[in-house]
Amino acid sequence: MDDRGLERRKSKLIPLRELYQLLQPEERDQWFQPGTPEDSPKLKKGTTVDERRVLQLLVFNRLSYDEKLQYCDRPEQIDGPSEQAWAEINAHLGTTAACLQDLVRGLGESQFGHVPRVGDTFCGGGSIPFEAARIGCEAYGSDLSPVAALLTWAALNVIGGGREVVEQVQKAQRTIYEAVDRQVSEWKIEHNEQGWRADAYLYCCESVCPECGWRVPLAPSWVIGEKTRCIARLEPDETNHQFHIRIQSGVTDAEMEQAKSSGTVRDNNLVCPNPHCGQSIPISMLRNNRHSDSDNGLRLWENDDLAPRPEDVFQERLYCIRWVETYCDGDHVITERHYLEPDEQDRQREERVLELLCGRFRDWQEQGYIPSSKIEPGDETTRLMRERGWTHWHHLFNPRQLLILGCFYEELSSKAFVDNHCNVASLLAINRCCDYNAKLSRWHPHGANEKSEQVFSNQALNTLFNYGSRTIISLRPTYFIDWSVLNERPNNEQAQIEKESEDIFILKHHAVAEPKDARTFNLKQDIWITDPPYADAINYHELSEFFLAWYKKHLRKLFPDWYTDSKRALAITGSNEQFRRSMVDSYRNLAEHMTDNGVQIVMFTHQDAAVWADLALILWASGLRVTAAWCIATETDSALKAGNYVQGTVLLVLRKQTSNEIAFFDELYPQVEREVKAQLESMLQLDDRDDPNFGDTDYQLAAYAAALRVLTRYHDIEGFDITYEISRPRRQGEKTEVEKVIDEAVRIACDYLVPAGFDSFIWKTLTPEERFYIKGLEIESHGEYRTGAYQELAKGFGLREYASQLASGRANQARLKTASEFVNRNLGDSGFGDTLVRQALFAIFEAMRSEDVNAGRSWFRNELQGRYWEQRKALIEILRYLARFEINAGMPQWKGDAHTALLLAGALDNDHI
Repeated sequence: MDDRGLERRKSKLIPLRELYQLLQPEERDQWFQPGTPEDSPKLKKGTTVDERRVLQLLVFNRLSYDEKLQYCDRPEQIDGPSEQAWAEINAHLGTTAACLQDLVRGLGESQFGHVPRVGDTFCGGGSIPFEAARIGCEAYGSDLSPVAALLTWAALNVIGGGREVVEQVQKAQRTIYEAVDRQVSEWKIEHNEQGWRADAYLYCCESVCPECGWRVPLAPSWVIGEKTRCIARLEPDETNHQFHIRIQSGVTDAEMEQAKSSGTVRDNNLVCPNPHCGQSIPISMLRNNRHSDSDNGLRLWENDDLAPRPEDVFQERLYCIRWVETYCDGDHVITERHYLEPDEQDRQREERVLELLCGRFRDWQEQGYIPSSKIEPGDETTRLMRERGWTHWHHLFNPRQLLILGCFYEELSSKAFVDNHCNVASLLAINRCCDYNAKLSRWHPHGANEKSEQVFSNQALNTLFNYGSRTIISLRPTYFIDWSVLNERPNNEQAQIEKESEDIFILKHHAVAEPKDARTFNLKQDIWITDPPYADAINYHELSEFFLAWYKKHLRKLFPDWYTDSKRALAITGSNEQFRRSMVDSYRNLAEHMTDNGVQIVMFTHQDAAVWADLALILWASGLRVTAAWCIATETDSALKAGNYVQGTVLLVLRKQTSNEIAFFDELYPQVEREVKAQLESMLQLDDRDDPNFGDTDYQLAAYAAALRVLTRYHDIEGFDITYEISRPRRQGEKTEVEKVIDEAVRIACDYLVPAGFDSFIWKTLTPEERFYIKGLEIESHGEYRTGAYQELAKGFGLREYASQLASGRANQARLKTASEFVNRNLGDSGFGDTLVRQALFAIFEAMRSEDVNAGRSWFRNELQGRYWEQRKALIEILRYLARFEINAGMPQWKGDAHTALLLAGALDNDHI
């Protein structure tokens, strides 16, 4: 990460156009041809390779860290620090390492007397145990869920097994895939009469409109493909009181818009497209939810149900098939795709699929090739019964999907690979196909590849009215693991030669993965690194049953010592006293199975002071103390991350509690203030003001962590009964003494974080409402539009009402009103309406409305009267701060108001008695 290291990682050339733009005028004359155009600059003739390298590094070293990364390999893709760097490292640490694994071993032996042992009892997908093993530690990973344990086992033993294992797995996967492909081709259930092969089937639900009695196909939109401009169009059939679904490609913009807006499901209502009806019927009414949306009025499916019965509310209908036509044109193989509505032969093929499945259903369930488990009621799973009547996990798949996925499992079982690496990798590959090939797999009409997406696009089981189904050829990229990253070599040519005979992916130390409750394991580790469930944790224990239903019988064969149920009753969930007791039991067990000089790292991301107060109690009761806290940027911009989320995660460093110190609560507040300020100062020094990594919510997280450091420092606080506090139920809205301390930490953080460039003395004189507005503009100027950011800001300043200051409160579009948008609303009201900042905003509006800056100045003089001169300096500071947003490209709404603020600030500055 240092400058020299980034230079060594640089593997991509900076384009000439960017080089040109980042040079000074005199430097451009030195490197580029005279009169060279800016959009396609040319280097001077005769520029050597070495000179080009000098130019690249000259500009590269002017980039920010984040900008440099786009031209760099990842650290693991190069051959490690240079010999000179290793000499400096070894001299500093007293080691003799020549690689990272040597260094880890040396440091472990120095501190613990052996190679470090790292464990994670909430291992999830296994990234922590894998990375620990990769850098040379002994690794242990466990999770209550056997699904998570299997993923971790695969990470350690398949990904970490080296190239020989990879080759075995690739061969095994090919064998299974080719066998299934042959079987499906023999059945001719994916080919039509022209020899075309299907790569996508589109299905929708269908229901009877209770007003007119017509059968209505259900879908929120009838757009099939944006790139192919393909839509489905409903054509009324007056004779049979139903609709034909016509498929059209290459349609006009107007037809695309019509298809997008004419969906028959809108705002959870069926909108009948019958030209003689047009009624809007709540979906809950269709489902016969008589009293509330939670009532289950649908027929509950039985195990043998593979498709809806004729009397069921929701039928299923195949309405479109995408066919792949392949032919030769000379020496070229041409592939074309066609969206077509199904014909009579296609419907016969659907019947053939159901017939094939019915003939195998009993046997396949017995063998575990398709699920046989019931869906247990729960926060996530009950909706499947309520919204569709599904009672077993195989009901989430249609007959075509069950037949294809069952074939994969049958082939895997028939091969009986001796090596567990091949069995586990193949098992996970098939389960990945289950994720992309279910009734809950959304059809994605956008982008270059119109396709069905995964069930778990978010952490929920979302029932759909229309969905996509994949075929053998479209499952191929999902089924086969992408091993390309394992084939990447260091970009250094000499390192390439040196590494040719060495398998850098074999994890050479002991690594274990198993399903285990964090409260019951008994292996001692030197370092525990955990990312525990939070108080509002996702229901992974329920969601994992989607996968577990498919491979629980296979797990019994592969790992006889493992249990194969989700252990739902033991899952750590909720936010009540049971959650707190479970967490204490888990972390007390970790503390008891940690060496005396060991350490724990707890990753925690939450924005609720009450949850942090619970965490303080949990760690305290577990015999642990927080000795350090680091807030690191862990999230990047993503459509899936839209909403109320933070960019940082706090890493709490914990050691065993050995103190006998006692404190009183009133003694803690000044300590918390010092600790919070020290924490924030360290983050501010690291942060880039022009391109900040941390937002205000992240600084508040750091304040929480600083408060924990103070609270857990003591053995006892004012006779506080930790055991009772953990176990007792809480009244709604009740704040514990610990939560009050943490709230104070957040208040201190908000007061301490003065907006950049704002006078700190004047900042202290502002009211909480004014601080919220000024600080809110700063976070908005950084491109922050999450409603959660403003909620946390308000919480920090102790505000209950701030909606009147917002121009928009919609998710990811939240922003504050400008002076022109406020007009005279709330002026003079209690709270923000009676503040200096509000007066300044109205003065800007007055000056703009009259097109005279003096009108704004006169407003100040008349309204503030005798207070005008003593408040003038503060008003100038506020106006100049607002004036900054004139040039902010992300705040175009401020351009005119900000310019007027600048003129008004000048008028006040030049005002005299």
